[in-house]
Amino acid sequence: MPKISVCIPTFNREHFLPIAIESVRLQTERDWELIVCDDGSNDRTVDIMAAYQMRDPRIRYVRHEQNVGKSNNMRSGFEAATGEYFIKFDDDDRLTPEFLAKTSQILADHDAIDFVGTDHWVIDPDNQRRLDWTDANTQKWGRSDLPEGAIENLLEVLFVKQSLQIGATLFRRDALVAAGYMRANIQNCEDNDLLVRLAEAGKSAYYLPERLMEYRFHPEQQSPGRAIQYLSDKLNYLRNFTFEQPNVERVRVQRIAETQVLLGLRLIEQGDTDAGRILLWQGRQHSPAKMLVGMALSCLPVDVRPAAFGRFR
Repeated sequence: MPKISVCIPTFNREHFLPIAIESVRLQTERDWELIVCDDGSNDRTVDIMAAYQMRDPRIRYVRHEQNVGKSNNMRSGFEAATGEYFIKFDDDDRLTPEFLAKTSQILADHDAIDFVGTDHWVIDPDNQRRLDWTDANTQKWGRSDLPEGAIENLLEVLFVKQSLQIGATLFRRDALVAAGYMRANIQNCEDNDLLVRLAEAGKSAYYLPERLMEYRFHPEQQSPGRAIQYLSDKLNYLRNFTFEQPNVERVRVQRIAETQVLLGLRLIEQGDTDAGRILLWQGRQHSPAKMLVGMALSCLPVDVRPAAFGRFR
C-alpha cells in the first residue's frame, strides 16, 4: 500500500494534464500512487494515459465513458485510493517537488492533525509564476496573517476567510472517509463544502506557510456561461449549514443574500424573469439598490436585457 494517494480529476485537458502528472512524478517523496479520474474526455486523454501507464506502474487511470459530473468523478478517484494520506488537485495545476514530502512529514509528526494546508503560487496560462498575483491571492484569502501550526478557530478560517485551497492540502484518508468525502452530484463549491464539514466534525488542521503548489489562473475560469450554475450551487452549499457561532452564522446569512441577488440578476438577464425576481426580493437586505435596478431591468424586453445589464455592471 502506498503512503500517499494523489488524485487528478480531468476533463478535456490534454494540454495541461501532462504538466500536472509530471509534477507528481518529480516529487522528492517517492512513495505514492497517482489516480487520474477522467469524466468522459473526448480529446487525447485516453492516449496520454495509456502512455503514462506503460512508463510508470504507480499511475492508475479511472475512466468514465460518459460525463458523470464533477464531484462524482472526484468520488470515483477517492474510492480507488489506497494510501494513508490523500490529496486531490486539478488537472491544470501542479505540485512543487517538495509538496508531498513536507506535508506528509507534518502528518507523521502530529498524530492529532487531520490535514495540512499550504500557501501556493499563482501561475498564468503559460506556466509562469506571477508574484504579484500570488501575493494578492495570499492576502485576499487571509493566509498572510495565518501563523504556522495547528489552526485555531478552524471553522472561521475555512468558512469565513476560506484560507485553505483544497488542491494545496494533504489529508489523512481516514478523516475523509469519516466525512463521506465530497457530496455526490455537485458541480461547484464541493471543495468548500468538504472543508466546512470537516471543521464541523471536529477535525484539526495545520497551516504550512510555504508556497508548495501552483494554481493556474486562466480566462475560462471567468466565463459568463458558468455564472448561473456556479451561483446556484453556491446557494445550495450555503443552505446546507447552520452554524452555532453567531459571527460565522451572520456571514453565512449575508452570503446567501448576496448570492440570491447575483443569481437573480443573471436569471433576469437570461430571460428567467419570475425566478430572478423572487431571488432579488429574497436577497434585498444585501443590496436594496441592486434589487431595485434588477426589478426595473426585468421589465425590459428579453432581447435588450444583455446590453442593459452590461451597462449596469
